[in-house]
Amino acid sequence: MNDQPLWQPSAEQIESAKMTAFMHHINRTEQLELTHYHELYDWSVRESQRFWQHIWEFCGVIGTPGERVVVDQNKLPGAQWFPDAQLNFAENLLRRNDDHPALVFRGENGTRSELSYRQLREQVAACRSFMRQQGIGKGDRVAAMLPNTIETIVAMLATTSLGAIWASCSPDFGVAGVVDRFSQIEPKLFLCVDGYFYNGKTLDIAEKVDAIRAQLPTVEHTIRVDFAQLGHSLSAAMSSWSQVLATAAEPLTFTSVQFNDPLYIMFSSGTTGVPKCIVHGVGGTLLQHLKEHALHTNLGSEDVLFYFTTCGWMMWNWLVSGLTQGATLVLFDGSPFAPQPSILWDIAEQERITVFGTSAKYLSALEKEQYAPAQHHDLSALRTILTTGSVLPPESFDYVYRDIKQDLCLSSISGGTDIISCFALGNPVLPVYRGELQCRGLGLDVQVFNDDGQPVRQQKGELVCRNSFPCMPLGFWNDVDGSRYFNAYFARFENIWAHGDFAELTAHDGMIIYGRSDAVLNPGGVRIGTAEIYRQVEKVEAVLESIVIGQQWQGDERLVLFVKLRDGLTLDPSLQQEIRSTIRANATPRHVPAVIAQVTDIPRTRSGKIVELAVRQVVHGEQVKNTDALANPEALEQFRQRPELEQS
Repeated sequence: MNDQPLWQPSAEQIESAKMTAFMHHINRTEQLELTHYHELYDWSVRESQRFWQHIWEFCGVIGTPGERVVVDQNKLPGAQWFPDAQLNFAENLLRRNDDHPALVFRGENGTRSELSYRQLREQVAACRSFMRQQGIGKGDRVAAMLPNTIETIVAMLATTSLGAIWASCSPDFGVAGVVDRFSQIEPKLFLCVDGYFYNGKTLDIAEKVDAIRAQLPTVEHTIRVDFAQLGHSLSAAMSSWSQVLATAAEPLTFTSVQFNDPLYIMFSSGTTGVPKCIVHGVGGTLLQHLKEHALHTNLGSEDVLFYFTTCGWMMWNWLVSGLTQGATLVLFDGSPFAPQPSILWDIAEQERITVFGTSAKYLSALEKEQYAPAQHHDLSALRTILTTGSVLPPESFDYVYRDIKQDLCLSSISGGTDIISCFALGNPVLPVYRGELQCRGLGLDVQVFNDDGQPVRQQKGELVCRNSFPCMPLGFWNDVDGSRYFNAYFARFENIWAHGDFAELTAHDGMIIYGRSDAVLNPGGVRIGTAEIYRQVEKVEAVLESIVIGQQWQGDERLVLFVKLRDGLTLDPSLQQEIRSTIRANATPRHVPAVIAQVTDIPRTRSGKIVELAVRQVVHGEQVKNTDALANPEALEQFRQRPELEQS
């Protein structure tokens, strides 16, 4: 256990935090004497109805909560939170209306644009009017294949202001990947771009757009944003973004909807079949994001929030909700290493970013590049780094505090597309311990279960949530009897949400995530999280990244590690020995792979997550059902019929 924190908030930081103000609010209204976050957490779980009422009140939700807080609270799935409430999502994000910057866009190619809160409202009003002219209304689906730009946020806010449902993906998806997602939800309106920029290249996607539109028969109108300015002539069936903004705008109004009406449709990665369409509700998403932004991130009206994400990852939806706090959002589209590794830190310095969000993979790659932002940039404004997408190894904690900044809160956060938010995340009033997520989220009874379904502490097991909460999905789209939804989360333990992560609750009441449960290794009956091996392999200088699977072998399972090495290096016996010795010395002999093999690329999803299951399927000669969900499906071929993996 790590007894010494890497960082802890000052007394002044604790006293001024919104989390502390919220605890004072609870003490005052509930006549309690809570003094510490963990006491507040226990109360929020024990009295979850009162807790969510207080979140509504404390965070100033615009809308009417109704008489009933929850119906069938203990039914998972089936609980209905705030069944009588009326509100509008966009209205709650557009509560600020002045000349303060709302959105700043920075492109890989050096472009910059900015929109104030007042200008944002004006553009949303014009876009809303245009969408109304196209017949878009409550319950209609709007699908967007757009980069992380200002136009995308304007379109989402216009969509949700009408009570319509938003779904998005990034323009790097292939035709089948987009059609697999959007065809299921039958969109009425489609938004796209002419092209995009990545890694110094301009990618023209006009032909791809035409192929996608041909396979979405329910689309009645298409809007194209000329992002790459490639000069294509618009087809008669398309409108340009400039036409949208030129629409005579009616005064901005907001369609009132119910708390449990659909807001977003999110998509699972789809590596094991057609992507699941996860439906998230208006009120649950809003309440949960308000809690996470205001309390767990301490976001305020003078903050500048950045998250490196695409519109195909849930962190985009999470980022946009930062508007509720009146913060400035910095949007970036492109490669985080083009034209050089400094690009995101140049932006952080220039835009005075206070909360910088990224992935664990990015920080690992930055360290492998031996880039130390602290040596090149003024990061005096930066107070928080958020990281998710995969497990942040303890060594990356060391890297952040050594090479980025000492005085900041490094919050590793974890949840997912499934809940459009976090089960475990950051906290401005708690210390940061090496390798640990700071805390469990307020109102969520998050536990770790052993194989017998009993809660355990300081032992590895299944991450679960024992109570209902407002941001549980409404279900899956077109899952008429609810069976797919039930089987995804509730079949493992009765009346319990099983999230699919292999995790541990620590002595500090923080969490450690060891990887996905379905990728857990099991040699000799001992369960090993993939992250336990990755953190050791990361230490080997020659290795850029790796992927480990369990291969069925002689009635048991053996570990097979594939490594991607630095350019020009070969996996010779001495390097194999260094990898094995590092793993053995820092883990256990059971963690040492039976086979280590070199590959030139590691397959990953479009949100950057490596896909152990797909590699395992290839190694065992099974079919990977949906390679279009991968950013680099060609990488899978390296794992097929390798002689070192053949059964003797």
